[in-house]
Amino acid sequence: MLRILLKLVPILLLCGCGGGLPESLPAGFLNETRHSDEQLWTIWKTAQQILSQRVDLNPLQRSMSGAKADIHPGDSRALQVKPHQLLVSPEVDVSSSTLFATTGTYRADPTGMIACPQPCNVRYAAAYSWYQRHTTRYAGSWERQGDNFSFILEYEFENHILAALGYSLKWR
Repeated sequence: MLRILLKLVPILLLCGCGGGLPESLPAGFLNETRHSDEQLWTIWKTAQQILSQRVDLNPLQRSMSGAKADIHPGDSRALQVKPHQLLVSPEVDVSSSTLFATTGTYRADPTGMIACPQPCNVRYAAAYSWYQRHTTRYAGSWERQGDNFSFILEYEFENHILAALGYSLKWR
């Protein structure tokens, strides 16, 4: 907790003084995960590499409605985008009973899902990000899932990079 406060106080001071633009903050993470900063950087760099090779703008739309893929050539600018004090933290999974009551979908506990606040396209998700607030939240049960945890964060990090580059994230 003290580590987080020591990182958060300078950021709040910068914002209060008119500073705090993402690019003016130090590159890195506010890491509230059980993983090291080095592991988060590895996941970030993988997301950069993927986007430098191809940009998929509608995976959510395809999974929901079978829409045609909106895939673009890679964007080499992705290799230059850095996280600037990106908060990465777990959230308690929504309970199986709550998920079933609100969606009719049954998943055993832990569900691997968290409530996704507006303006999300879905009600529950494994993770979500707020780009203006430099935040990624994920269902805490994924943390012990190794490759799945990396895959979930990789997708969210791709979204942060795409947002920084000005892409539409409507169907991401």
